Formats: sequence, structure tokens, C-alpha cells
Amino acid sequence: MDLTLTPNAVRMVRGFLKEHGETDEAGLRVAVLPGGCSGFQYGVDIDDAPEGDDEILMLDGIRVFVDPFSAQYLEGIEIDYMTSLMGSGFTFKNPQATGGCGCGSSFTV
Repeated sequence: MDLTLTPNAVRMVRGFLKEHGETDEAGLRVAVLPGGCSGFQYGVDIDDAPEGDDEILMLDGIRVFVDPFSAQYLEGIEIDYMTSLMGSGFTFKNPQATGGCGCGSSFTV
């Protein structure tokens, strides 16, 4: 699976893992969830360990967990972490997305 974390995203995930009480099994879970006005939305969380059927990626020393449903929608995605006057958070550049909603929180393929 081709998934990329930018240097900003790597720095933030490492910080979140440290706050979470980093263990050898912990990692970043990236998921696609049904919802939003365009059909799908992204989810990111720190997880203690992978689930049995997760794909496990190692990116810049960070374990990334992706479930089988989400994997089909995350191929080729770039995850960044942005800070602006409007707030901060993870952003997603998905080459598979064919559209999105006006607020930018969901997408369609």
C-alpha cells in the first residue's frame, strides 16, 4: 500500500505517541468511515495495537494501521498536518477522491 506522511505529520504523530505512552505495539490508525455530506470521511487515532486483519505500514519509524475496508480508499494518499488561523489538524490529499463537500470534511470516490 502506498501511503505517505509528510515531515509535519511525522513530527505530530511522534508527539501524540509520546503523550499516549508510546509502546512497541502502538501506532497511528488511519481509517475511512461512512459519513459526511459526500459519503466518506477520514479518521485518525492513536491505537494501542493493530487489529488482526490490519495492514501494518512502517513509515519513518511510525507504525500505521489500516483496516481492509479503508485500504481501498487510501491508496496513494498523502497525510499532512497543517496549522492556520482557522485551527490545526491532519489534511489528506487523496488522488482517488473525485469530489468533496464545501467544508472539506468528507469526500467521494
